[in-house]
Amino acid sequence: MLRTALRNVLAHKARLLMTVLAVMLGVAFVSGTLVFTDTLGNAFRNQSAKSYDNIAVAVEAPVKDGREVGIPASALKRIEGLDGVAAVTGRVSGFAGVADQDGKLIGVGWSNKGGNFAPGKDGKDAAYDFVEGTGPLTADRIALDRATADRGDYRVGDTVRVSTDGPVREFSLAGIFTTEDGAVNAGGSLVLFDTAVAQRQYLRPGHYHHVTVAAHPTTTAQQVLEGVRPLLPEEAIARTAGAWADREAEAIESSVEGLNTVLLAFAGIALFVGIFLIANTFTMLVAQRTRELALMRAVGASRRQVKRSIILEALFVGTLASAIGFGVGLGLAAGLRSAMDSWGVKIPAGPLVVSPTAVLAALGVGIAVTVLAAWLPARRAAKIPPVAAMSSVHAPATSGSLLVRTLAGAALTAVGAAAIATGASFEDGDDGRTVIAVGAFLALIGVIVLIPQLARPVVALVRPLLRGGFGVAGELAGRNAVRNPRRTGATASALAIGLTLITGLTVIGATLGASIERATTDNVLGHYAVATASGNPVDESVLTALERTEGVAALSPQQAAEVRIEGEVRTVSGVSADDVHRVLDLPVVSGSLDALGRGEIALTRTSADENGWQTGDTLAVTFEGRGQKDTKQLTVGAVVQDNEFVSGVVLPREMLAPYEEKPDIREVWVTMDGGASPVNEQVLIDALGNDPGITVSDKQDIRTKLGGMINTMLYIMYGLLGMALIIAVLGVVNTLAMSVFERQQEIGLLRAVGLDRRGVKRMIRLEALVISVFGAAVGIVLGTFLGWAIGETFRNNIPDYALTLPWDRIGLFLLLAGAVGVLAALWPARSAAGLDVLTAVKTE
Repeated sequence: MLRTALRNVLAHKARLLMTVLAVMLGVAFVSGTLVFTDTLGNAFRNQSAKSYDNIAVAVEAPVKDGREVGIPASALKRIEGLDGVAAVTGRVSGFAGVADQDGKLIGVGWSNKGGNFAPGKDGKDAAYDFVEGTGPLTADRIALDRATADRGDYRVGDTVRVSTDGPVREFSLAGIFTTEDGAVNAGGSLVLFDTAVAQRQYLRPGHYHHVTVAAHPTTTAQQVLEGVRPLLPEEAIARTAGAWADREAEAIESSVEGLNTVLLAFAGIALFVGIFLIANTFTMLVAQRTRELALMRAVGASRRQVKRSIILEALFVGTLASAIGFGVGLGLAAGLRSAMDSWGVKIPAGPLVVSPTAVLAALGVGIAVTVLAAWLPARRAAKIPPVAAMSSVHAPATSGSLLVRTLAGAALTAVGAAAIATGASFEDGDDGRTVIAVGAFLALIGVIVLIPQLARPVVALVRPLLRGGFGVAGELAGRNAVRNPRRTGATASALAIGLTLITGLTVIGATLGASIERATTDNVLGHYAVATASGNPVDESVLTALERTEGVAALSPQQAAEVRIEGEVRTVSGVSADDVHRVLDLPVVSGSLDALGRGEIALTRTSADENGWQTGDTLAVTFEGRGQKDTKQLTVGAVVQDNEFVSGVVLPREMLAPYEEKPDIREVWVTMDGGASPVNEQVLIDALGNDPGITVSDKQDIRTKLGGMINTMLYIMYGLLGMALIIAVLGVVNTLAMSVFERQQEIGLLRAVGLDRRGVKRMIRLEALVISVFGAAVGIVLGTFLGWAIGETFRNNIPDYALTLPWDRIGLFLLLAGAVGVLAALWPARSAAGLDVLTAVKTE
């Protein structure tokens, strides 16, 4: 039986090619993911460990009451005097944005960093290798990383404009260095300042965020740690360099595991879709060899031996495909690494990591999926009686088995749909999405089981269109599409899975996009939002500059703070009492917004309803900060409609001023005389000193930014799901090839009675079109239902939430499914039309 299995594999190379491709693609996805994430994690772990080279102990400054305290220079002096300490280095860091020659920010804001140049006794800073010039040794000089200098076209001696969340300043470029800093690798920038300048900008004079301690060779890190700890401020965190490296490695592994899980989930989807193709392929091979298998049974082969023979074939195919797929996966991992470099996300240098786990997992999954998919056809082949097989390709399914299948599919679908609907009604969105995920799995399995039974009534609806539009070829295509409902269902299921996921993602994306559109259109009256590129709070100097700008009709910051209201800590928004109603749409439910000018507060409707508060109530509000703590009795002067750009409690920002050392201003909303225009935008940019670290965005910019993030995520998801769709297309090709093989005699007779080659091709293409559109329609319906349910779990977090169905994209998906069917039919249609009439008629 082993020799027979091997012979059959070699005898049906063309038929098995698509199975090999399906398994290969899935295994390539799995192996590529595992190798890439292992390589990524190893590279960043090595980079992290390298940053602690020649360091014994590292110290992180404490944070008290949300304020960075810092480690004083006096502590560093004491540490330097310890026995066994070779050197002590202090570091401060924060945002620093570099302007290019056109005044635009180099980098992406969050990854633009600044720090201090900390030379040792030799005048060099061990953390950086200078390729040109020297480090900044005076207050008017800086140094840049080489990538930033190249992007800005800067040379040593040039004047560079730098923003640090305050007024933009100009510095002379003293040097250019190389670094393995993660922010620079992510496409950001790194600016080095003189230590005193960096301290004034990011902390306070004479203090550091981080301290590193190097030890003499004869002193252990633990000994240094024990000596350092008593010299530090309370709550400062000191660990050995090895302990810090281990913690960072754990964090890296955790983040890589998240990426690994997402990518493997899509690989699993691709392999799940591949199961249908593999099962169809082995069903076809069994059909081709029905008489051969019957003869084997007749001469003494047992059912177990027949089944074992087919399983062995699957094992050979799975092993071959998995081996090829693993090789392709290595190329995929290397290519993805290069692609990330080309996208500006640099990965630290290091070898491609191929772990035994990756090899065993990829090969094991590929082989297991192939054998599992071939098991059912093998079982069916073994059950065919020899006499029946001698005269029939397949023993027909009994009505009992079809009834059981239908009932099981209906039950699973009903339970899954109920779970999805239940999850959509949950108050807790996370719990609801978990229930929806379980329901989606059950519903998808149920629909897959039901699809063969759904094929007949659905195709019956379109058969009049096929007959009316395409005559005999259309009528034959409609009949052929449901001739073997199991196989049609398996092929349609593969497409349905892919379209379910794609449609669900699209519905969620369209709904969120429409919500963003409504939020910026309905909730904002101002023309511009001014914020920092880094996401850090806006400096008060920005507010002062805007107040003095000609043409500004109204402005209000959105200042976030925490206070206690009736004993409970709550986030509040500090606004300009006189102008907030001119920059944000806050329709009044009761009271008047003029109350803010009288020192009263306003509540959003949701906040008032949840707490049972109303206009006229007096609330105990406790303010704390700058060493003060005051409790005031404040009156609720207004209740307004919810607006996502303010918190549930709104008060005049003047109330917060005595308690805020540095106000947390998230953005400043501005209304301009004459409305939004390029001229007015430039007026604001000029008023802010053409600062690259400050963004001036109109409503469309806000919509584009937020909507662009959603679209980017959708496109990434589409790309990952593309693997499953490719396998589904191979399944359509496979099904049509099987159909042509089984109907050779019938096609020959059709040709003999007058159906020309063009008619045969049209018949096959229309059959593919029907199957593809049927699968896509099922997927779109289920995906829309899932999109609605998942969207409902976000309802409480999105004001004015409303389901949005992207009919244009849904229509496009149907058209693409039809196009996929027609393209997939090219080879089978050509093969069918090319059959010799006499040979086909004689085929048994």
